Amino acid sequence: MERLEVKQISGHSYYYYSKWAWVEGKCRRVWQRYLGKLQDIVQAVEGGGPPPLYAEVFQWALPLALWGELGRAEVVERTDRLCPKRDQGLSPGQYLGLAAVNRAIRPRSKRSFGEWFAQTALVRELPQADAAALASQRFWDHMDRIQGEMPQAIWKEILRGVVGREAIDVSSVSYDGTNFYTFIDTFTVAPTLAKRGKNKQGRHNLRQVQYALFCSADGHVPLFYDVYEGNRNDARQFPLMLRRFEEFFRELGGANAPEITLVFDKGNNSADNFALLDTLALHFVGSVKLDEHKELACVSNRDSRFVPCQAPDLEGTKAFRVQKTVYGRQRTLVVTYNPDLFEAQWLTVQNDIAQAVERLAHLRQRLEDRRAQVIRGGKAPTVESVRSDCHNILSRQHMKKIIRIHVADGPKNVPTLAYEIDAEAVATLSDTSLGKTILITGRHAWDNDRVIVAYRSQFIIEDVFKEMKDRETGTWWPLGHWTDSKIRVHALYCTIALLLRAVLLRRVRQAGLPLSLKRLLAELDTVREVVNIYPRKRRQTAERRQTVLTKTSQMQQKLLALLELEREKNTFLG
Repeated sequence: MERLEVKQISGHSYYYYSKWAWVEGKCRRVWQRYLGKLQDIVQAVEGGGPPPLYAEVFQWALPLALWGELGRAEVVERTDRLCPKRDQGLSPGQYLGLAAVNRAIRPRSKRSFGEWFAQTALVRELPQADAAALASQRFWDHMDRIQGEMPQAIWKEILRGVVGREAIDVSSVSYDGTNFYTFIDTFTVAPTLAKRGKNKQGRHNLRQVQYALFCSADGHVPLFYDVYEGNRNDARQFPLMLRRFEEFFRELGGANAPEITLVFDKGNNSADNFALLDTLALHFVGSVKLDEHKELACVSNRDSRFVPCQAPDLEGTKAFRVQKTVYGRQRTLVVTYNPDLFEAQWLTVQNDIAQAVERLAHLRQRLEDRRAQVIRGGKAPTVESVRSDCHNILSRQHMKKIIRIHVADGPKNVPTLAYEIDAEAVATLSDTSLGKTILITGRHAWDNDRVIVAYRSQFIIEDVFKEMKDRETGTWWPLGHWTDSKIRVHALYCTIALLLRAVLLRRVRQAGLPLSLKRLLAELDTVREVVNIYPRKRRQTAERRQTVLTKTSQMQQKLLALLELEREKNTFLG
């Protein structure tokens, strides 16, 4: 039974909403809720009342969605099982999970880690995680427990659960490597991983760390990773990674491990590497350089051997195949022509021609100015020096075939320079090399379409690396560590962040929502929780709080329903 009660206190009437029930044979009040004075009730009915003192805004949908994926993957539990500590404060698994979620949203340094956490709805999930617990020193105190081979053991435990639960198709796996430059001082001797090498972002003057990744074609899910010295090239590291991956994969799948097809680019090609592939009995799809098979590169793009591909994603592509002994064994080569690739390469050639002609014209003008004594100082040019300059100008691919130069002795000991574009060479290039790719595979039973589709899945891992290096949504930056153990832990939680994003995106796409990763992260990130703080009423010890979500679009409502993010279960913040 519910009642509206009035109480007289100090000559004033106060109203209460209460519920009564029979308790042990007597009618007793079960609970009551204070409503205030009569005018307070009227103001509430009319929509009045005191305004809030202030409002707090929290990241809501995105951190909770990623935390949900973290829970499904049992990251915390599996980490704590391998790296236990006494039940006091946050565990190593909780620290690792928070770091991964932060990397998946927007990476922050460990010094500002606590500040970020306090602005998310995760404060409900880990109420014991205060500013002191999330200090950078406390974080690394726990991460220092993860030493030696522990990062790989933790990753293996996590991935075993994810692959089984999500039914990830691992029949097609892409492999590639990249590097990340650091700002570790040259004379710091502690890190053995950070070495100078050919940096893919052009920062050759900085020490770098190499990162290799095996990634499934199904959902961009990372399967195996490793970090190694920054001065090791791809072809030299490839056999080591093959052995580690094969051992990891067999242990992960056991006796029921499915057959996989490894997809990699031509930078890993060598006779020893292909011999290792044969020894390990790994199926593969790769590519070879056109110059290594000139008889195939010179085949006209209009040759009758080309057959149009029928797969939906290969519209306009045509191919033919040959059997050839490559790297000591009979292998299948699939020669493909892609009109989109042709268009991109043709525009690149035209741009390179324009730039080369402009630089050659500038060089010829300088020679004429010296002959006319407009230029007097400096070292006098010779035929050899001008030819060397032309060689540098024509360093871009195909330019030496397309642009013909002639350097000879000239009046007043100043060489002459003449050049012309070979139209026949341009026509030959456009009819042979441009738009063409030569694929190599041991999958002799696969048709051309299947081989091409498998090779094109290599873009998946390239997109993953672009995602990792993105300065806004990337998972790797910043890297502010200078010891090998910390760099390895950094690589671990960055890879876990990739995993959380991948399974989240895969879940959304399987539900029929064709969103990109950036769009998904943006849609969830803009759903915030607003907590209005009202003044305390009589006999209240704390301010009243009212929570509401920001306005959501239809797409956001679908995502919240799909990911089971219900606001009613997350009404009050701690």
